[in-house]
Amino acid sequence: MAAPVVVLLRRPNAAWILATLVTWTAFAISLTLMAQVLNEGAFVYPIGGWAAPWGIEYRLDRVGALMLVIISAIGSVVMPYAKASVEKEIPRDRVYLFYTMYLLCLTGLLGIAITGDVFNLFVFLEISSLSSYVLIALGRDRRALTAAYRYLIMGTIGATFYIIGVGLMYMATGTLNMADLATLMPSVIDQRTALAGLAFLTVGISLKLALFPLHLWLPNAYTYAPSVVTAFLAATATKVAVYMLIRIIFTVFGATHILEILPSVQSILMAFALVGVFVASGVAMFQDNIKRMLAYSSIAQVGFIMLGISMLSTLGLTGGIIHLFNHALTKCTLFLAIGCVAYRIGATRIGDMEGLGRQMPWTMAAFVIGGLSLVGIPMTVGFVSKWYLVLAALDKGLWPVAGLIVIGSLLTLIYIWRVVEAAYFKPVPEGAPAIEEAPLSMLIPLWVTAAASIYFGIDASHTLDIAIGASETLMGETLP
Repeated sequence: MAAPVVVLLRRPNAAWILATLVTWTAFAISLTLMAQVLNEGAFVYPIGGWAAPWGIEYRLDRVGALMLVIISAIGSVVMPYAKASVEKEIPRDRVYLFYTMYLLCLTGLLGIAITGDVFNLFVFLEISSLSSYVLIALGRDRRALTAAYRYLIMGTIGATFYIIGVGLMYMATGTLNMADLATLMPSVIDQRTALAGLAFLTVGISLKLALFPLHLWLPNAYTYAPSVVTAFLAATATKVAVYMLIRIIFTVFGATHILEILPSVQSILMAFALVGVFVASGVAMFQDNIKRMLAYSSIAQVGFIMLGISMLSTLGLTGGIIHLFNHALTKCTLFLAIGCVAYRIGATRIGDMEGLGRQMPWTMAAFVIGGLSLVGIPMTVGFVSKWYLVLAALDKGLWPVAGLIVIGSLLTLIYIWRVVEAAYFKPVPEGAPAIEEAPLSMLIPLWVTAAASIYFGIDASHTLDIAIGASETLMGETLP
């Protein structure tokens, strides 16, 4: 509702004020819904009073409520940061279009998290995707247009696969409601139609979440998009796509235990996840552009999340779900820090970072915190995720996988260290102009996410309780 109002306002300051009020209101509502779910359990809201399956319903449980909080929290924290960053990187006559598309993208992502209808999910997916293409294309570098176009092509292919899968499931069951599909799927799972539907859905969603080797759209999209867009999408878009896959596998097909029936599919997902971790980390080591480096890092972290899901255990799913939250905080911190650097020096290459630790101490300190969390150092949120993934692998007797998780995490240290080395251990180039710290309006949101990365790493009880409860509900078994 607010997006078209922003178009009418047109003035950048008025558009920013309205967008900020709307996003923070959405965050407050998400927290209220989370409290309601934790106190009273899952609940359903039929749109227009039309009961499912004839009508569309919103269904909210623990994992959906957690996604609402992640999306709205990131969306809200980014808004104060956006004002200065957007004015620097986007032409003034297009600033109001940025806030319009931002609100539409937020709408789509929130809708995906809360809907209980697979076709309605497709509608929200398209709302978020179409607005994302525009947000990426707003970058000053003309390569942003190419990146947005590639993302549009790949995203359209993914969405087409998804809607074909939905059509096949409708052929097999005659319903689009997730709860109804979960009830009817066991009786039709032996049909080729249902299995083909699952295949189309898995491939389509895997493309949207950038699972290796379906990740080719992501590096350029993150590299050439405006800094605030990169931070927002990196923290939310791929995480919501992972949530979609969790919904399909563990809600729609949950009663069929399809991945246990088809162990080859489970093995393929695990293999792609592990290969993605090592290939993406290996490529990240040789990147000079920090935004591109962190983009490949996101592909590796998606691999860690998918690895937890592919283990098909409550412990593994807990690790995957908690990493959705933790990686959102971590990657948002890192991209916001690089956005501050870009604001001051107009570049994001490692060679341009020499001596920056002394010139922009607060920005680079937050980057270091985000980097430590990405590696998985104790007392950061990244450690909590990696610890649960290792525990899940050991619980399943997958000792080699546990070792690969540790090695994959240590690879992260190599490319993060390249930035730290340039910023703290190399002198400021001779004759280089003095560089000031980033504006306070950008530093405060940056340090909110950096501090949250530490806080939830020291006290992970709240987020873990939610993740464990969600995993137990989805898996139908209780952790000892």
